[in-house]
Amino acid sequence: MHKHSALLVIDVQPDFCPGGPLAVPGGTDIIPLINQLAKKFETVVLTQDWHPASHISFAANHPGRTPFEMLSLPYGEQVLWPTHCVMATEGAALHPDLDIPHAALTLRKGSHQNVDSYSAFLEADRTTKTGLDGYLRSRGIEHVYLCGLATDFCVAWSAEDASHFGFAATIIEDACRAIDMNGSLTQTWERLSVAGVTRLNSKDV
Repeated sequence: MHKHSALLVIDVQPDFCPGGPLAVPGGTDIIPLINQLAKKFETVVLTQDWHPASHISFAANHPGRTPFEMLSLPYGEQVLWPTHCVMATEGAALHPDLDIPHAALTLRKGSHQNVDSYSAFLEADRTTKTGLDGYLRSRGIEHVYLCGLATDFCVAWSAEDASHFGFAATIIEDACRAIDMNGSLTQTWERLSVAGVTRLNSKDV
């Protein structure tokens, strides 16, 4: 790939794969493809969801609430999730089948107790930056390709923010899997199209 392109591998972690508390259907199916795609990129960034056990997005931390309910928080509407990707647990680790030894950076997000973080660039308050934009820019990256879990949440938010920060953003569609909760996938693609995010198949990378 052109030296000005980077691959972002979003949240390929056991807790998001079959058997995990927030499993994305087919989550492990994409791992061999991601391993192959990564060989085409000099710059690869891996992200990890990385929460304290007391995280505000966990339904278990809101008595009387159940997973997938919505809750209004100071930064906006929040889906209440099953407890997942708790710091330093096996479920929060990078999936053991990922084989990308040349990945230049592993970025952990969601570590602040009182705000969620889907995007690899901005937390859900939409003001707190992870620093990824500066890292990529310092390496001369102009175009970001994204894959991983889940298409309609962390991948989509990361792609939209990449575009917001001035990068060309492309989602490799067959190297992602979606939660697709209440039609969220269709709504996501419509929103991403407006944001200028493109999509393609891995064979076209």
